[in-house]
Amino acid sequence: MKIIKKVAKGILYFLLVILAYLLISVLVSYITVNSNSDDSLDEKTIFLSTNGVHLSVIIPKESLTQNVLEDLQFHKNHQYFMFGWGNENFYLNTPTWNDFKLKYGFEALFLNSPTAIHLTTFYQKRKSWIAVKCNQQELNKLNVYILNTFKKDRQGKKIIIPQKLYAINDTFYKANGSYSPVKTCNTWVNSGFKESGLKASYWTLFDFGLLNKYD
Repeated sequence: MKIIKKVAKGILYFLLVILAYLLISVLVSYITVNSNSDDSLDEKTIFLSTNGVHLSVIIPKESLTQNVLEDLQFHKNHQYFMFGWGNENFYLNTPTWNDFKLKYGFEALFLNSPTAIHLTTFYQKRKSWIAVKCNQQELNKLNVYILNTFKKDRQGKKIIIPQKLYAINDTFYKANGSYSPVKTCNTWVNSGFKESGLKASYWTLFDFGLLNKYD
């Protein structure tokens, strides 16, 4: 009987921790940073996209620096580059939620496992994308943020992950950083906006935290 009570208490504490984590995640996502930035020089446009869970940032090819474009594989006529970051195994083994397995989720959240950048390129922009105005200085900082996320080999080249594609217009690359409950695919995009001086959430677990700043 005592064992059952201890197990029940343990489960209750675990659920309370999860509940507190989710509640705090929602609350801090409404705290806005960089809200007073000067938008008078905002002559550039980038985009945000979500699949309902996972945020990505899209940058026109003409707005990417040569350092970011170098070593990337893409069709020469594609003009828009969508970047996402996440746990490598989760990315590669879960192209849709129908492929989800608990072990992939557990590994992504609680184990120090490799991460990847998911690059998808497009010929033209999509209607579902949310436009974000920015200036050249902010754009330069975002380029640096994305570039520094790529893991490089000894020759300083980006490391492509071979033979792992969702479609013909996407590729995966080795990335820096470790996925965790406080550093997720959505916090990666949000942090890029924060570091670039763009309006962002203080911290956001969910995609709506950043999307709501630009609705």
